[in-house]
Amino acid sequence: MTKDLTKGKPIRLILSFTLPLIGGNLFQQLYNMVDMMVVSRFLGEDALGAVGATGSVGFLIIGFALGLTGGFSVLVAQRFGAGDERGVRKATAQSVYLALGFTAVLTAVSMASAKQLLIFMNTPPAFIERSYHYVIIIFGGIGATMAYNLLAGILRALGDSKTPLYFLILSSVLNVVLDVVFIACFHMDVEGAAWATVISQGLSAVLCVVYMARRYPILRFQKSDWLPERWMLRQHLYIALPMALQFSITAVGGILVQGALNKLGPQAVTAFTAGNKLEQVFQQPLVSLGVAMATYCGQNLGAKQYDRLREGVRKTTFLSIGMGLFSFAIAAPFGRVILEALLSIQNEEILSQAHLLLCVSLSCHWLLGLLFLHRNALQGVGKSFVPMMAGVCELLMRVLATIFLIGPLGFLGVCLAGPLAWMGAEIPLFSMWVYTARRFGLKKEAAKGQTETFAGEAEK
Repeated sequence: MTKDLTKGKPIRLILSFTLPLIGGNLFQQLYNMVDMMVVSRFLGEDALGAVGATGSVGFLIIGFALGLTGGFSVLVAQRFGAGDERGVRKATAQSVYLALGFTAVLTAVSMASAKQLLIFMNTPPAFIERSYHYVIIIFGGIGATMAYNLLAGILRALGDSKTPLYFLILSSVLNVVLDVVFIACFHMDVEGAAWATVISQGLSAVLCVVYMARRYPILRFQKSDWLPERWMLRQHLYIALPMALQFSITAVGGILVQGALNKLGPQAVTAFTAGNKLEQVFQQPLVSLGVAMATYCGQNLGAKQYDRLREGVRKTTFLSIGMGLFSFAIAAPFGRVILEALLSIQNEEILSQAHLLLCVSLSCHWLLGLLFLHRNALQGVGKSFVPMMAGVCELLMRVLATIFLIGPLGFLGVCLAGPLAWMGAEIPLFSMWVYTARRFGLKKEAAKGQTETFAGEAEK
């Protein structure tokens, strides 16, 4: 059910809201990890590399979709925090219209350009056909991705981070079953893993719709709620488009690095795929904390609880740094064993390179945690432009790494590209958050001054 994040101890609320998000995000990563495990065990290391070669180009499109749906939920959270139930319904309805339109455009554009994007990225000839067959199905299922993430975002905006987790657990089990059935039983190639992912996400979306219709009185729409509202559509786009572009800008940097990586050969691509998949699992507590802060900041902004907003971000900063350091403490000594056990990789060079990527990346996860925290906090209060420009800084750092590091350092240069990009993005995000927090402090003082003035006049 709904949860008000504007009352109670901030850090306790944030943690209780974050834990189900961690579970949900880990299960989303399970989609990918199971794909990798089944593909590696039944189809071999070349198939694993072919799926991994689609990662950056897939994120270019899917990341844009995720940014949009995340942006659409911000206005819902703000209206909920302000106690405006009709505004919640109106904001939700307008987001559905926008999501449908963007789904049609993204599906058409991505499917038409998939092959050329893979060629542009210097995808190894041994991988390109398999990579295309995998990614074209993922792009064809963008509607399922958009639907689930939009509905899950709305539930989270209302303070419910548990329900999306329950549906995702169920669909994750289905994904595991379908992976094995399609690949091991029906002898499908990498297409089987793609179909399993799309079908599972579609089921999650359907379950969310049914549950929301039955259990959320605040979302029982009236005919008037579905009337288009131009100002609200504009407000959605004002928040969501910069968030979506920020994801895509980041993805462009990933494509450039992937293109340079592809030139290092199939073994390097496979090593990067394996190490990156495991690293993303360790990222999920940081990602989840960031998502929680977007909802927390949105609700408290709507309620004009500026002190709570700043306190929540301040205390979460220490939590985020601690999580990042803890991940490194686990992955550095045990990462190689985990890689070998999960993905059945026997090639010594692939294992060594994958472990190198894992260690370099996780040594800077404390910085990545701050990036997620400040980016989502700013987006939660409706300031999406600076996070988008931070994405430009991230892109610039990846370009510099591609030009100056990957050539002379090889795979180590690929490993360093991520941490350098995080540093480039965090600098403007941190600066903007400090400025924004000070502005909230001035608003509080102004409101306090007005209250004191009114009280004095009343006494007279």
